[in-house]
Amino acid sequence: MRVVVAPDKFKGSLSAPQVAAHLAAGLVHAVPGTEVVQVPVADGGDGTLDAAVSAGYRRVPVSAQGPTGEPVETAYAERDGTAVVEMADVSGLRQLPGGQLAARTASSYGTGEVVRTALDAGCRRIVLGIGGSATTDGGAGLVQALGGRLLDAGGREVGRGGAALAAVELLDLSGLHPALREAEVVVASDVDNPLLGPRGAAAVYGPQKGASPGDVAELDAALARWADAVRVATGVDTADRPGAGAAGGVGFAALAVLGAELRPGIDLVLDLVDFRATLPGAGLVITGEGSLDEQTLHGKAPAGVAVVARASGVPVVAVAGRSLLDPTDLAPTGIRAAYALTDIEPDPARCMSEAGPLLERLAARVAADWVTDDDDDDDKEPSRDSTSWV
Repeated sequence: MRVVVAPDKFKGSLSAPQVAAHLAAGLVHAVPGTEVVQVPVADGGDGTLDAAVSAGYRRVPVSAQGPTGEPVETAYAERDGTAVVEMADVSGLRQLPGGQLAARTASSYGTGEVVRTALDAGCRRIVLGIGGSATTDGGAGLVQALGGRLLDAGGREVGRGGAALAAVELLDLSGLHPALREAEVVVASDVDNPLLGPRGAAAVYGPQKGASPGDVAELDAALARWADAVRVATGVDTADRPGAGAAGGVGFAALAVLGAELRPGIDLVLDLVDFRATLPGAGLVITGEGSLDEQTLHGKAPAGVAVVARASGVPVVAVAGRSLLDPTDLAPTGIRAAYALTDIEPDPARCMSEAGPLLERLAARVAADWVTDDDDDDDKEPSRDSTSWV
């Protein structure tokens, strides 16, 4: 039997490629001869680079500035002139020194540096995953790194970070990277927030990045000045567009200045890794992530995998560190059963520290319920005793 394993990461314990490898090992140990195709996935945030590299893209190392200006070692993934850039890996929360949040000052400049490096190398299609950002700068840093100049009323360069945008008077795009005139930019984003207001970047996501109520008001006002400057420079007003508020407003800058297209993250990643091509002849798809919860149902990787697999007539089950969803929650996604590490190990700490071996044991349960040596047995159903039954 052919099984496609397409999980996202188990955050804090295993990357998506590691999850896939442990599931594959457990399946083959339980049912020798099982053909396992490993297709790690992501939703456009953490793990997007790993998914691309696992699919055959070449990892290209880049040194860039982190969200607060410190140097970080990151990369983009390249294949056939397409560069995959993961914002979380350069301007993300995990790149903040000591984990110290910096809502007012964090900048997307480093993300722009990676995009610039890819353009310099000849890439003309940029796929930018913007989940997991640490910034609320409206994408101003991204634009600065690509050659845009933000000037105050005295003609001086404006500093980095969202709060500094309060001084913006003029955006000069005359030095914007020339390759952007012909490059295609596609942004992976799963949010529909505008840039400004009560549903905007500062109000909704600022507190997650350390913004106090006063900071939120300051940042929203500064972003409004930035939006005005961008509108004058480009003749385009995208502040109210769905997704403009993504990644602290990077969605806004990508739309207005780079002419980007916004697409749901998991859909874009599934296309990048050519997931649909793995489905013909498959008898089962296994997806998953660290926690199956309400967010899973709204654009996260397992739901996206399930939609595509179900459309191809392939049954889908999910694995997770924990599952907070019952079968009726999962049914609309097409996930027919859910298996959690907490089913076999009640200690959450051990589920984190020993996730790999536990996943191999969990894979054996999946195999017992779904995997058979008989390729004609397409109607096998899970045992009610070993999993959530859908």
